[in-house]
Amino acid sequence: MRPAPLRGLCASLALVLVLGSCGSLSIQRDTETSGRFESTGWAVTILSIDIPKSSKDIARENASDSRLTNLRIDDNRTTPYLGWFDWLLDIVGVRYTKINGTWGFPAEK
Repeated sequence: MRPAPLRGLCASLALVLVLGSCGSLSIQRDTETSGRFESTGWAVTILSIDIPKSSKDIARENASDSRLTNLRIDDNRTTPYLGWFDWLLDIVGVRYTKINGTWGFPAEK
């Protein structure tokens, strides 16, 4: 049996890893005023509580926080998606969302 301080340290370390970096943003410029972006987010769900929040919200907030003009989402995928059985992931699960889109004003031809 582990001593109590060591168990607390392990639990704290696991919590830091879970709540750490839960999203990323990649921006590619096509012209001076436009380009493409990819935003991702992941979240852990325990008893229908998303920690720190839903993966879709994290990915959308990352894209929005970039302050790019005319941000337009083209594709939004959340995995795993089990359809009607998705409630199983509400008990305990990890979800990952990837959002792709464009930003800015394309050059006139």
